[in-house]
Order: sequence, then C-alpha cells, then structure tokens
Amino acid sequence: MPETGERMNKSEQKIPRDPQPGTLKHWREALPEERMAHLVKDAARGFSRSLQARLREHSVLYGHWTFLRILWQTDGLTQRQLSEQAGVAEPTTFSALKTMESLGYLTRQKLPDNRKQVRVFLTPKGVALRSVLVPYAIDVNRIALAGIAPEDISATRRTLLAMIENLSADQIAAPKNGRDSANGDANEDSL
Repeated sequence: MPETGERMNKSEQKIPRDPQPGTLKHWREALPEERMAHLVKDAARGFSRSLQARLREHSVLYGHWTFLRILWQTDGLTQRQLSEQAGVAEPTTFSALKTMESLGYLTRQKLPDNRKQVRVFLTPKGVALRSVLVPYAIDVNRIALAGIAPEDISATRRTLLAMIENLSADQIAAPKNGRDSANGDANEDSL
C-alpha cells in the first residue's frame, strides 16, 4: 500500500473491496458451520443492494421493482392478486401502486362488470421500463455467479428450490402442529 501522499498505480486502484468489511472473512473463517438461513439472507441482501443501486439510476424504487416484474408478466391483475403474488399486505400494495400511478408507471381501473375490483394496468412508460431495468437484474445475476461452475449453479438452484418446497410444506403444516403460520414465531435475525 502506498505511503500517505503517494499515488496508487492503476492495478491497486481496481482492487474490489468488501462493501461491508469483514463479511467475507466472517463467513469463510469465523462461522464456517453457520446456519443456512444466514447465508441465504446475506446473499439475498447482496443481490438486493446491487440491484437497488442500478434501479436508483432510473429513480425506480426497489419496492416498485417487484410489482413491475409481476405486471410485465400478467398485466391487468386485481390489487389483491398483485398483493398475493408479491407476498405483501394489501395496504402496502395500495401505497406502492398509488405512488407508481403518480409516477406514470400504471393506472388503476374499476371495470364495468365488477365495480368493487380494481385492476392494475401498466402504462406505456411502465412497459418501457422493462427493456431498461431487466438487463440490470441479468447483470446482477451474472456478477453473483461469476467464477462458479455451471454444475455448482445447477446444484445450488436445485437445493434452494428444495428448501423453498420444504419450508412451504412446513408453513402449510404449521397450524396442524400448533404453530401460527401467519406471523412466524421467529424474527428474521434469529434464524
């Protein structure tokens, strides 16, 4: 490392740094047998931070990204369907949609056949965001998977899908086993 006042050469300037000092060492050395939940949570946070930084370049909030992704696949959902698919409470969805509507990304419409249901439709501006934002998500995945062998990626994907299925089955069984599946007995940090 150069002394104070000396200039760093280009190779020294390009060394990537741990954005949260000690994180990598912590996982590799201090807690090698740590619970899977912690590793998955930290990986998810890394994905989120990386994508959030890219979305900010276009003034798109990370919370809006989830709703946009769903609507790019199935436009015209009800607010309730959108809440269910996003996995968030209806009041949260309502607030996000109200903001997204003010930004010109979508419209909320009551249809003549059912005045109680509010359906959500993307505007041309909301549709156009897809070609701008999806490449960012692809880029984040590319960065995260860099240097990992294809067979390891496949095994990780199979493993994560199996874990999701196991936990989903556990949630379904929770009421039968005397546990409340709706609010969860443990907070995220205790896993």
